[in-house]
Amino acid sequence: MLKEWLARTIVSLGLVIAVGIPAVGWWQHSQGVTLHARMAEIGGWTPENLSVAVGEPLHLRLTSDDVTHGFAIGQSDQPAVEVMPGEMNDITLVFNKPGKYTFYCTRWCSVNHWRMRGTIEVFDPQAAPEPVKLPLYVTLGLDIDADHQARVTPVEKPSAWRGALLNLSVPEAYKIHEYYLTHTPLDLWLSLKSDRGFRDLSNQDLWDLVAWVWQSNTTPAELQVGSGLFAANCAACHGEKGAGDGVFADQLATNSGMDALAQTMGTQTQRPADFTDLSRILSASPAHLQGKILRGGMGTGMPYWGPIFTEEQTWALVAYLYTFQFQLEVRP
Repeated sequence: MLKEWLARTIVSLGLVIAVGIPAVGWWQHSQGVTLHARMAEIGGWTPENLSVAVGEPLHLRLTSDDVTHGFAIGQSDQPAVEVMPGEMNDITLVFNKPGKYTFYCTRWCSVNHWRMRGTIEVFDPQAAPEPVKLPLYVTLGLDIDADHQARVTPVEKPSAWRGALLNLSVPEAYKIHEYYLTHTPLDLWLSLKSDRGFRDLSNQDLWDLVAWVWQSNTTPAELQVGSGLFAANCAACHGEKGAGDGVFADQLATNSGMDALAQTMGTQTQRPADFTDLSRILSASPAHLQGKILRGGMGTGMPYWGPIFTEEQTWALVAYLYTFQFQLEVRP
C-alpha cells in the first residue's frame, strides 16, 4: 500500500503563472515549448513531460489539435487557461519550489478526459528533499479496495437538524475531529446504540444524531467548496446527485468486462460508484473516502486526484460526499 501511494504522490509547490507574455529563449534557445492538446484517446498532451530549474521561466505555447481543452496546474490557485483549436495561447510559468507538478485538462473533452495529464519536473540541485507526508489511509493501514457494507441502514435520510433538536449530550470522544476522520458513520451509530444513555431513542433518532456529529465536523463554507469540486470534476461520471448516473456512466459501464488488453493496460472501467447507496457510504470513513480520491480506484476508471487537489480540497470533497447520505447545511 505504501509503495503504491508513493508511486502517485506529489509535493505541493509554489507557482507563478503569467498569461500572454511572449515566449522567448528558454527551451534550447528557441521560442518556448509548443504544447499540443488532443483528446486522451488520440494522444493527450504532447509533450507530456517537461523540466525546468527553480526560478527559471518556462515558456509554453498552448494549442489544441481537436476540441477545446483547458490547461491548469494541480494544487495551484491559478485559474485555468483555455486552449482553443487552431489557436496559440502563450503563457510563462515560474516555479518557486522543486518537485513534480502535474498539469491537466479542465474541460470534459471525452470519457477519458481525466487521463489528459502531464508533469513538469522542477529541479534545484542545492535543495534538500522535502519529507513525504503520508495520507491518513496509509497511516491507518486501510484497505480501500476491500468490500464494505453497512449491515444497518436508516429508514429515511438522517437529518442533522433533527439530531440537534434531540438536545442530547453525545460523549465528547465521539465529537472530536480525529474520531470523525477515522471512523465510519456506522461505527458511531453502533457505539450510540450500545450506550445505555441512548437506549430510549429509536434507530432513526440515533442516525439523526450521527448526522449531527458529521455536520459538526464541517462548515457550510467547506461544503460549498466540496460542492464546487464535485460539480467540476466528479458529476460527469457520478451524476449531479451522486447516484452514479453521470453523462459518461454508460460509456464507463460499456468499457467494463474481461477484455484482456484493457486489463493489461490498466484501462478497464466500470460504472461509477453510487454515493446514494446507504450500505456502502455509511460504512466508509472520511479517511477511506479521501484515500479513494487521492489514489483513485485501480482498474475501475476512477481517476487519482492526489496531484490535482490540495489536502484541504480533498477533505472538503469528502465532507460533501456525505450530503448524499445526510441532510446537512451546504449554504454558508
